[in-house]
Amino acid sequence: MTAIKGHDAPYQAPVELAEREIPAAWIDYNGHMNVAYYTMAFDQALDDFLENELGIGETHAAEMRQGPYALQSHIHYLGEMLEGERFSARVRLIDFDAKRMHVFVELVNSDGARLAATCEQMLMNVDLVTRRSAPYPDWALARMQDMLAAHEKLERPAQLGAPLGIRRKG
Repeated sequence: MTAIKGHDAPYQAPVELAEREIPAAWIDYNGHMNVAYYTMAFDQALDDFLENELGIGETHAAEMRQGPYALQSHIHYLGEMLEGERFSARVRLIDFDAKRMHVFVELVNSDGARLAATCEQMLMNVDLVTRRSAPYPDWALARMQDMLAAHEKLERPAQLGAPLGIRRKG
């Protein structure tokens, strides 16, 4: 939470976002949160993160005509989430370059004791006029560098970079 928050404190590692509650509309016929709403929860968490932590979210897109595009996403469903359950998201920056950002997001129950799902995602900054990739502004790259310095010290998540496939015995 450095410059964008108006003070010089280091970024949280990971960045913890506001707690939310699972609405009834997100529950499927199995009585738990539907997979589509996990994607929505991750997307909303990333919107909050980009806007309020790095300053390159919705406001930046409207003012500078540059915005984040998702290039790839990998979700792990680790535990059920039920109607009315409170949860929050934790975001960590894994890597970045001039145009791309690799992030890892965790959804955890309200006391932080149970990891419900993770999402690894690659984002790219895009010029919304030309519809082509564009470099992040220098001030955003500096913020990412500060955040990465804090996040590189975290233990690697077990799900990060995990392959998808049927594991066979023997």
